[in-house]
Amino acid sequence: MLSVGVGPLSLSIGHLLLVLAFVVALVVGALTGRKQKTPISGSLADIFLVAMISARIGFVVRYFEHYQGDWLGMIDIRDGGFDPVTGLIVALLFAGYLMWRRANIRRALGAAVAAGMITWGFTAGAIALINQQTQGLPDVALTDLNEQPVSLADISGGQPVVVNLWATWCPPCIREMPVLEEAQQRYPDINFVFANQGEHPETIRRFLDEQNLHLDHVLSDRPGGFGRVVGSQGMPTTLFYNAEGNLVDTHMGELSHASLARSLERFDPDFLNPSNSKELTSR
Repeated sequence: MLSVGVGPLSLSIGHLLLVLAFVVALVVGALTGRKQKTPISGSLADIFLVAMISARIGFVVRYFEHYQGDWLGMIDIRDGGFDPVTGLIVALLFAGYLMWRRANIRRALGAAVAAGMITWGFTAGAIALINQQTQGLPDVALTDLNEQPVSLADISGGQPVVVNLWATWCPPCIREMPVLEEAQQRYPDINFVFANQGEHPETIRRFLDEQNLHLDHVLSDRPGGFGRVVGSQGMPTTLFYNAEGNLVDTHMGELSHASLARSLERFDPDFLNPSNSKELTSR
């Protein structure tokens, strides 16, 4: 499962795990600090905020080259660009500082942080283990825009495959299309597949013409079977399958050049040789 529907919204499993860990930390901190009457919810919120900001800064620094010319993109967290290692290290250092400065909250805050970390680590590890056991490209009934059957296995041809689940009415899908179009041209050894969810081929053609998009492997999944098979409740969702057909990464939400580059790093470097086409050079 990649995401969960909450009313009209869809939340990724990763985001839900962070919320769960934070709630567990709040509960444990409240119970531990009740006897000493030392509320720590404010301190936990500060730690969480510092962790998120640090994780974002760490990601931007790591992929700084992809943000050149797009300075506003550095603060646009819709691309899901966070460096969890940086966020975790800074969070622990900040928590240690708070406990050093305020002896009265050490026990409660320490227990809360430990409980939150254990919850997040255990649940994230379990989800990762489940995803690693997913073998092979999904056998989903897809058609091209002429309504002829198409197999993902045939498209793969022993190369990595990036499958983007999208729709013409989805604003973040539209915003990320130029990013994927450029990547499709830049990495000829990776197959980019655009599996439209639930729309008629004529609607898809009209959208591509209006947006002046030139995409390979634009497919139609009118029953929306792909999303159900992989457990995605929202769009856009992008899945990354290596040359052996194994799922190595997923991304729910809008992709930026930086967040796409992070996911592509999961592939064998031999497939990441950029194209030297004139069109790319002129961009």
